[in-house]
Amino acid sequence: MTRVILCEVVTDKSNKTLIEQRMEELHELVWTYGGLTVAEVVQQRSAPDYQYYIGKGKLEEIKTMMHELDAQLLIIGNIMKPSQIYKLNESLRKDGFHAWDRVDLILKIFDRHATSMEARLQIELAAIRHMWPRIFGMGMELSRQWWGKGNVRGIGETNTERMRRHLAERKAHIVKQLRQYEQVRATHRAARQKRDLVTVGLVGYTNAWKSTLMNALTHKGVLVEDKLFATLGTSVGKVWIEQKDGQGKEVLINDTIGFIRDLPPDLISAFRSTLEDSIEADILLHLIDSSDPLVEDKINVVNAILDEIGAEQPRLLVFNKIDRLTKKEFSALKKTYGKTAFYLSAVSGEWVEKIKERLGKI
Repeated sequence: MTRVILCEVVTDKSNKTLIEQRMEELHELVWTYGGLTVAEVVQQRSAPDYQYYIGKGKLEEIKTMMHELDAQLLIIGNIMKPSQIYKLNESLRKDGFHAWDRVDLILKIFDRHATSMEARLQIELAAIRHMWPRIFGMGMELSRQWWGKGNVRGIGETNTERMRRHLAERKAHIVKQLRQYEQVRATHRAARQKRDLVTVGLVGYTNAWKSTLMNALTHKGVLVEDKLFATLGTSVGKVWIEQKDGQGKEVLINDTIGFIRDLPPDLISAFRSTLEDSIEADILLHLIDSSDPLVEDKINVVNAILDEIGAEQPRLLVFNKIDRLTKKEFSALKKTYGKTAFYLSAVSGEWVEKIKERLGKI
């Protein structure tokens, strides 16, 4: 098991609760990946170090700590510039260590948990887009490193150009394959529209219990794990809703990948095709952990990503875990988000029927 040290760089104005939750989220990401966090370091600076992101003195402290704790990997909880991650790894490499930033870790998790061919292609595309500026940064470093040393500099640049060309060709091939998946999905959506089927998209911050709600509504048996990004692809289930006139109708439920803060646009873009079913849904059920101390922040994260991918249909807020709230906290939640939202408790099964009743009115 990979032993990991986590590091965050914060300012004196950083929100303490947010810092704590970001670090907790990093712990969960490492656990989901299959690593073991052995220490965490928080450095306070007015701005990240230009070269290594963390200060050079702090970097030496972390190296000593990695030796003492037998750690192999340093994970920075932010998104680093290509030159910073390159220089940080060059410094760590001498001691046999290496470093990732937040996006590297998420990509590694995606790669490890992906099962479908489409998900694997999307992950590879995201990795290529993430690596692209880093290759440029490495090329610049090689140019400076070998400046004035004859043909060696040319070899370094040639290798960089070869890597760029290879990735450009691979990227074009992946995009072509993903378009085929998009066309198949578009055909399925058109067929559903002809049948006048109502479609519902389940969205939310990662690990918000979306798959649990999916199973409760459809009995589909979707994998439920207390891990971030347990669902990477789209899972479609059906629910039959009885109506007062004795009739009923079938509703399709789409469960998609969970969202997370600070995802770069390229990573969201890579999963755009998977999210298309949510974009095309008649309504979105936005599942929220009401016991989260940063509930408003996470609602805003999800809304921002939905806006970015062009999801414009109505969104119904569904707050779960209300049994973990005090009466005062629950009252404040309802006052903020109103009576149109749903407030659910896993302790009671009444919420399933309430949601079905609401979906029956679409």
